[in-house]
Amino acid sequence: MRMSPVFACLALGLALVFGEGSASYHRQTQAARLTTDFGVKVFQQVAWASKDRNMVFSPYGVASVLAMLQLTTGGETRQQIQAAMQFQIDEKGMAPALRQLYKELMGPWNKDEISTADAIFVQRDLKLVKGFMPHFFRLFRTTVKQVDFSEVDRARFIVNDWVKTHTKGMIGDLLGEGAVNQLTRLMLVNALYFNGQWKTPFPESGTHHRLFHKSDGSTVSVPMMAQTNKFNYTEFSTPDGHYYDILELPYHGDTLSMFIAAPYEKEVPLSALTNILDAQLISQWKGNMTRQLRLLVLPKFSLESEVNLRRPLENLGMTDMFKPNQADFSSLSDEEALYVSQALQKVKIEVNESGTVASSSTAIIVSARMAPEEIIMDRPFLFVVRHNPTGTVLFMGQVMEP
Repeated sequence: MRMSPVFACLALGLALVFGEGSASYHRQTQAARLTTDFGVKVFQQVAWASKDRNMVFSPYGVASVLAMLQLTTGGETRQQIQAAMQFQIDEKGMAPALRQLYKELMGPWNKDEISTADAIFVQRDLKLVKGFMPHFFRLFRTTVKQVDFSEVDRARFIVNDWVKTHTKGMIGDLLGEGAVNQLTRLMLVNALYFNGQWKTPFPESGTHHRLFHKSDGSTVSVPMMAQTNKFNYTEFSTPDGHYYDILELPYHGDTLSMFIAAPYEKEVPLSALTNILDAQLISQWKGNMTRQLRLLVLPKFSLESEVNLRRPLENLGMTDMFKPNQADFSSLSDEEALYVSQALQKVKIEVNESGTVASSSTAIIVSARMAPEEIIMDRPFLFVVRHNPTGTVLFMGQVMEP
């Protein structure tokens, strides 16, 4: 079966349990920047913990579900989330800006297939603060789904089935055994599916095994794709003076791109790059690019990550929500003491040569006398899937061994 060149999805969930103890355009641009900045900060924490392991993550996904979580909290718990995200979900204009951003991402003008959905599953007999449900709907345009978490297996099936539906079957097991128990009261879930086709696909005849240099100095033989084309390309350096390549691979709808970045020198760790990332830097990459003839050699890769977000979120100052005696979810319910028991994100992504027949006609034929510079990604590299009109980062990750 021929797979699409980029096939990715995520499922993200937060479980709360019962414990004993123009102006609009400016707002939309600001919302995109703030959600991306927050998501990239979480990515940096996850990358730091992942060390030399493959990892894929969705900045947009984690920002989307944490924005929903804000509305359920109060006191210091809410202040910690707002400080990390740098915005208040109920401040004037922010929720409409996030909804407009969602429409931009999902719009029919994006020829690549993107779908994202958020859901809140709440214990059927949990007494909610009066007015919470209509207020939640007014901000997020999604309803609260009531389930009985005391029926553990059925509740887990309901959530997993919702995720499976919204990720086109790619993720059907977000919640494993034990993820739901008798004390679970609420789950916030985000699912995102992406199926992108390269604007110019890689010819399958150009794929051959080559050596990939791992961070520990060892090598492994992996299939690498190759194409000669005019790519958007630029070079940057880190504050420490380490230079790195950045190249843009557009999808056929032209609104989304994958940016590939890696240090020039194999001895320089990829962390030198991941440690300095933010939305502004990624925008600077895009703004400084020029079209240049290059031979790109890129490994095929398929990644799957399941990330426990508790430590990354705590490292960014969001500690109270995980503590039974300190978490404040009084905006949701003032009759039970609630706290976050789990924060999970699961993502799958596959990248290979394939494209549609129509897009293959856009390939550029280069005469034999031209000798383009080579960009060979035969060492650990970073990838970023970005919605260019808004600057929103849907996916990003590190490939340490294809």
